[in-house]
Amino acid sequence: MKYNVLSTTVGSMQTERVPPLIPGTEDQLSSDKSRVGPSSLGQWLPWAAIIVLLIAIYFRIAIKLVYDWYTIPDYSHGFLVPLFAMFLVWDNRKAIQATPIRPSWAGIGLILFALVVLILGVYGVELFTSRISFVFLLAGLIWTFFGRLMLRRLLFPLFVLVLAIPFPAIVFNQITFPLQLLASRLASMILPVLGVPVLQDGNVIELPVMKLEVAEACSGIRSLMSLFTLAVFYGYFLEKTTGRRVILALASIPIAVAANVARIVGTGLCVQYWDPVKALGFFHEFSGWVMFVISLGCLYLVHRIMRLIWPVKSQTI
Repeated sequence: MKYNVLSTTVGSMQTERVPPLIPGTEDQLSSDKSRVGPSSLGQWLPWAAIIVLLIAIYFRIAIKLVYDWYTIPDYSHGFLVPLFAMFLVWDNRKAIQATPIRPSWAGIGLILFALVVLILGVYGVELFTSRISFVFLLAGLIWTFFGRLMLRRLLFPLFVLVLAIPFPAIVFNQITFPLQLLASRLASMILPVLGVPVLQDGNVIELPVMKLEVAEACSGIRSLMSLFTLAVFYGYFLEKTTGRRVILALASIPIAVAANVARIVGTGLCVQYWDPVKALGFFHEFSGWVMFVISLGCLYLVHRIMRLIWPVKSQTI
């Protein structure tokens, strides 16, 4: 009887046996199901909702910002800033992936602050406030969903985004007018050395031939903002330490001021010794591009001098 029972049991097992799958296919099938399953859609649904809300809230603000990039020469570099910020995230992707994710409720406070700033900007008709709220809101979302460590990792890309936002008018005027006076004063000191007698009255330089007014467009703020942004880009690609990058960015400020003074001096010389009409027309416009290129060369020269004075330590393997 035992033999018969064993034979029937083994026979039944053989008849019900299913051919084994290829090793690893069971895990692959289960992973495929999990990827397509409702749990995966549930994970992406909140992010999709957040993106849709951000687009709905900031669509009009973004359109006006892009229009300002196109129409305001001082901020024509704004088209490059978002691309550079995305490149920063991609270039540091390994460090970002290695950063531990620790969601924190502390970020909710920053999100609420950003929304208050947005409301004040929209109803107060202040473009800078409404635009800067987007950076605060991004920082708050990163802090809430990914933690403070991730926010610290992404601080530099967030700072870069601020470079694309035009200053408010009150701050812009507070910067341009002192630059106008400084450029006029320095040009009035240099021109007599070159044989051109001048009389300075505020931002107006009186030459023997005509009066030369240093307007807001000639204050140097245009080249200053563009050169500062390019100095940030330049420092990131060619330097590895934060201190060197900060020095290069700050060096762009006196370089831009000096280049603008040289442009005013050149215009004054052309007015005195050449043709006032051509000096204020072709030369004035063409010299702006020339001086900006020279400013880039001066930035490179400062970088080389910095490396001679403060050499880079060679890394030993």
